[in-house]
Amino acid sequence: MALNDRLHRFFTERGIACAVMPHREAFTAKEVATATHVAERELAKVVVVRGEGGGHLMVVLPPACRIDLQAVRHGTGRRHLALAAEAELGQLFPDCEMGAMPPFGNLYGMPVYVDACLKRTGEIFFQAGNHHEVAHLPYGEYERLTTPVVGEFCLHEREKDVGG
Repeated sequence: MALNDRLHRFFTERGIACAVMPHREAFTAKEVATATHVAERELAKVVVVRGEGGGHLMVVLPPACRIDLQAVRHGTGRRHLALAAEAELGQLFPDCEMGAMPPFGNLYGMPVYVDACLKRTGEIFFQAGNHHEVAHLPYGEYERLTTPVVGEFCLHEREKDVGG
């Protein structure tokens, strides 16, 4: 499966040619970057956050970053946010292998928040529903397709000891 059916339909309906690269099976974003020889700063890691009322949102970061929930709270105006549980992910992304969700929250009924460091790369590589293929688009095309909120939502590895 190159792209999951939902993503494939979305791209086809918009006339988007999305390149897909096969790789050895990999489960973490860092493993995917290594398997594909893609710079980690260009790879998208999807983190799903749940609001107090149960509404979800997607935060897209590079693999070397951890989510800064305080920054997400500030950027969304929501005070009560928590990481979604693994069981929720299976329900939210029924057409994806666990942990291989594409960074297109708009296809799954959730707003998308992207860390600004991904925007600066010019390209975005992402898992498209499975653990053995990565797709990529020019970042501008991705932004046009998802209309994300862009902000500073991640803690970079070097900042781990400073804020959490």
